[in-house]
Amino acid sequence: MMDIVRTLRLDLLVKLLLAVLLGGIIGFERELAGKPAGLRTNILICIGAALLMDVSIRIGIADGKRIGDPSRIAAQIVSGVGFLGAGTIMQAQGVVTGLTSAATIWVVAAIGMSVGAGFYVEGMSAGLLVTFVLAGLGRLEHWVRRARRVVSATVRAKVGTPPGEIATVLSSHGIQIDAQRIFDHPEDRVFELKLSGPARQFEIMTASLLSRDNIFGVHVD
Repeated sequence: MMDIVRTLRLDLLVKLLLAVLLGGIIGFERELAGKPAGLRTNILICIGAALLMDVSIRIGIADGKRIGDPSRIAAQIVSGVGFLGAGTIMQAQGVVTGLTSAATIWVVAAIGMSVGAGFYVEGMSAGLLVTFVLAGLGRLEHWVRRARRVVSATVRAKVGTPPGEIATVLSSHGIQIDAQRIFDHPEDRVFELKLSGPARQFEIMTASLLSRDNIFGVHVD
């Protein structure tokens, strides 16, 4: 029986199936949330990390003795997945998106590495915890984003831009101007503002202002 297990690598099959399960659970939650790194992406990353981790451990063994460093390939998984995660991060008009997807890809690879190394309890515990964080804490994050927030902002605009135009854009996103100072320079007009409104609206407001031709820059503290 042990010869059959070693020949067919049934232990590796168990690892890969567990990687499919854990990557699929996390990927399914991402798919429901409409994220670009969804079901298949997370499953493939988890399987790949598990397989490479298993190879990394076995490749340094000859005649039952350790002759190599098992961390060689494992270290490359970490850096390689980092590049993959960076590809999911997008920046447009000052708004950064995809950070959660990038972090999910990174942690799914870590789960796959744990499973590939034979640390099943650790991998399963991490998989369930990650699923809870992504699904269970989504409502908390939504509540936090809806909470009212007071910030300072600086808007750099074209000379002669009327204050009412800035106020109109802000109010359309539910943001109120509590105080403002205007400084005119030969090349631009600078608005120093104290704003209050729903936390999640400030990124949207920033993108909306930057899409206008007469707005040169927006900085929110």
